[in-house]
Amino acid sequence: MNFKEQFSQGIPDELPTIKPYDTSVNHAPKRKDILTKKEKILALKNALRYFDPKHHPVLLPEFRNELETYGRIYMYRFMPGYKIYARPIEEYPGKCIQAKAIMLMIQNNLDPNVAQHPEELITYGGNGAVFQNWAQYLLVMKYLSDMEDDQTLVIYSGHPMGLFPSHTNAPRVVVTNGMMIPNYSKPDDWEKFNALGVTQYGQMTAGSYMYIGPQGIVHGTTITVLNALRKISKKQEDGALFVTSGLGGMSGAQPKAGNIAGCITVCAEVNPKAVNTRNSQGWVDEVFTDLDQLTQRVKIAIANKESVSLAYQGNIVEIWEHFDKEDIYIDLGSDQTSLHNPWAGGYYPMGMSLEESNEMMAKNPDKFKKKVQESLRRQTEAINKHSKKGTYFFDYGNAFLLEASRAGSKIFKDKNGEFVSSTEVDEDNTNWAYPSYVQDIMGPMCFDYGFGPFRWVCASGLEEDLDKTDAIAAGVLQKLKENAPAEIQSQLQDNIHWIKNAKHNKLVVGSKARILYADAVGRIEIAKAFNDAIANGSFAGPVILGRDHHDVSGTDSPYRETSNIYDGSQFTADMAIQNVIGDSFRGATWVSIHNGGGVGWGEVINGGFGMVLDGSKASEDKLRSMLFWDVTNGLARRSWARNKEAIFSANRAMEIEQKLKITMPNIVEDSLFLD
Repeated sequence: MNFKEQFSQGIPDELPTIKPYDTSVNHAPKRKDILTKKEKILALKNALRYFDPKHHPVLLPEFRNELETYGRIYMYRFMPGYKIYARPIEEYPGKCIQAKAIMLMIQNNLDPNVAQHPEELITYGGNGAVFQNWAQYLLVMKYLSDMEDDQTLVIYSGHPMGLFPSHTNAPRVVVTNGMMIPNYSKPDDWEKFNALGVTQYGQMTAGSYMYIGPQGIVHGTTITVLNALRKISKKQEDGALFVTSGLGGMSGAQPKAGNIAGCITVCAEVNPKAVNTRNSQGWVDEVFTDLDQLTQRVKIAIANKESVSLAYQGNIVEIWEHFDKEDIYIDLGSDQTSLHNPWAGGYYPMGMSLEESNEMMAKNPDKFKKKVQESLRRQTEAINKHSKKGTYFFDYGNAFLLEASRAGSKIFKDKNGEFVSSTEVDEDNTNWAYPSYVQDIMGPMCFDYGFGPFRWVCASGLEEDLDKTDAIAAGVLQKLKENAPAEIQSQLQDNIHWIKNAKHNKLVVGSKARILYADAVGRIEIAKAFNDAIANGSFAGPVILGRDHHDVSGTDSPYRETSNIYDGSQFTADMAIQNVIGDSFRGATWVSIHNGGGVGWGEVINGGFGMVLDGSKASEDKLRSMLFWDVTNGLARRSWARNKEAIFSANRAMEIEQKLKITMPNIVEDSLFLD
């Protein structure tokens, strides 16, 4: 069979040959053995129901072995024989251009050059899954191949429920991931129900098919580091030192972003495969395995005010402690270990090898949890020492503050400015010792002004199409900047600089994709310009629009995206739910809503969309309606929370669109409450 025939066949009638386990691939760690004997039988029955009963006697022992060996049933036998990557859109089978675009995006999420654990269908974050198993993948590809313009594919946590009649303006795909009854949304609930094969953790753009490789976070990280440098009165050429950790799916963007921002980045990573991948891709400049050699290199870089990225293959705690001992001043500090998933490979404790940790987390999870929490306490103590010397440390939305507090770390400050643990907290006089980056940087400087991670993919797969989009986007932003209010001039200038240098910075890994931060006006004008270019034949194919869920409106997350909302509503999830509903009837090609993402299962609700531009008038109508709502929904919520930047932005949005009427807050004077 040729590629199109293989791709559209679904689950094959005859069993494919068992594939050998590829040890050269970066595999997911073994998951916790959490199911009872009875539940394991249920998990096996759940897996076997995808297949003709004639195959059950063969598949049962195979799936039982996978469950016992890996803690999950991935159905490795059914991994396709063709290469998985984002092909040009015309190479996909099907009757519907929108369905083909979704195929392209799914394939990109599972590309071995893009995905963290491709054979376990995990894109990033240690457990951010596209599907739970390969049978689901095969079925979804078949349904998309068969899809017509008046059908919608419904997907429950990776499982395709089926194609349903709808209409041409409805989404082609509706995705939910990990949507649990609230009382069943604890970390062990994910372990259990994922092992049963009935739910999955979609992270953000993994389960919504909108991941574009580490470029997706490079831009946000660059903006964060640039603004963090501004907060401490440092310029790009000052040779500031930024210490952090993680070189995986999302965290791998940090050294590249540091280079673009013009600082010295030191990034620790325990997984040698992740280190080698980022080094071979050119995303980190130099690799060290010896702390003393790293220290000497950092001293040289500081003296020469270099812009360079240095990876340390080892534990981040070692760096914090050693740099304190060597009295190396750290300007900026953060952490991007996957602490949303601390007990299953998201964080590796100090003093244990990668292999020892992987074994302990599977065989003795309680002891492993203690080791992780010991390491977090030690890491926090070292960070606190640097903070006293002047280091500006911020939580990067990975649940570092949350898990450090749960570990008993001194991660709070009392009214006297002293570091204290959660057991010493006085609720009226104690705050986190460190801000979330959204609280200090992204929230007030970007989200409250409506700026967030707008992205696109050139479906032709051609570099020249991507170059054209860069030029169009730069031109649009430059024109908007001419008449933009003073409040958003710096945001526009940062993004003009970014997009003009995007090709030089070699950001593409996987699909021909790009990202920049824009507000509703910018997103609409850029998208319209793309649609016009498609209509006049300037591009060789459609353009697929999307965004990270980490945006103005897409995510309710009290420890990250909505951490700078202080009216108490940061713990509610109305915004994200309203957003995905509104996107779905305003023209999105596909929509998704997830439990978990960034800071962890049960800690966040987030959603996203994809939109295919084909050059038609219908595409223009959809982009105008949906992109405007997708931003202003969040501005309405943020302004009601009395965020002054969002109040400015909401009023500006109502001036632009006369039919928009936002309920605005009246400001209550604090003096009314003085004793």
